[in-house]
Amino acid sequence: MGLFFPDYGTPFGKPRGQKLSFVAVAAGHAVLLSLIAAAVPAERLVDLTRPFTARLIELAPEVVPPPPPPSPPKQPPKKESSIRPMPLLVLNTPLPAPQATTFTVAPQPPAPVVALPIVVLPAVAPEAPIVAARFDADYLDNPKPAYPPASRRFGEEGKVLLRVRVSSEGRPEYVELKHTSGFPRLDQAAMDAVTRWRFVPARRGDEAIAAWVFVPITFNLQG
Repeated sequence: MGLFFPDYGTPFGKPRGQKLSFVAVAAGHAVLLSLIAAAVPAERLVDLTRPFTARLIELAPEVVPPPPPPSPPKQPPKKESSIRPMPLLVLNTPLPAPQATTFTVAPQPPAPVVALPIVVLPAVAPEAPIVAARFDADYLDNPKPAYPPASRRFGEEGKVLLRVRVSSEGRPEYVELKHTSGFPRLDQAAMDAVTRWRFVPARRGDEAIAAWVFVPITFNLQG
């Protein structure tokens, strides 16, 4: 401020110094403007004083590229086999053609005839016929079945057929009712009597055997 604001050293001269400084500043600006007008053309001054507009340009958002795909796992290096294939040898020499051969088969001699021994089997004797068991022999002395009194009173009559298995000793082993008389009392009386009988056993030749025999018993009031 030393050029445009001189200090006079006394308080009484301060207002006057301020006025002089203001006048000096104004004169300096005027001189500066005249120099600018003389140095710069009028068209340039008009361009400098024209208003200008400013546009804000929005920057495009930064595009982030997608991450690269993961790389495939590394395959372990294949071990080369130490065994190498044997080279094939190709022979260009043609193979000889097969020679035709002829052969004959000598006739075979006839087979010798072997005489087989004749075996004579012994004659089998025919099986002896079976003679059925008997219950009507006189010496057996088999009692007749008892006529039930109730059957006599009610007039019950009929014929009972029994099937009896006779042992080789002539004893009845099983007694079965083959045909009923129609009255249970008469059937039971016949079975009770035959169970106590004796029989002539069946025979095959001279051998006594067990066999079945049918025994008919008739209940008749008039008889």
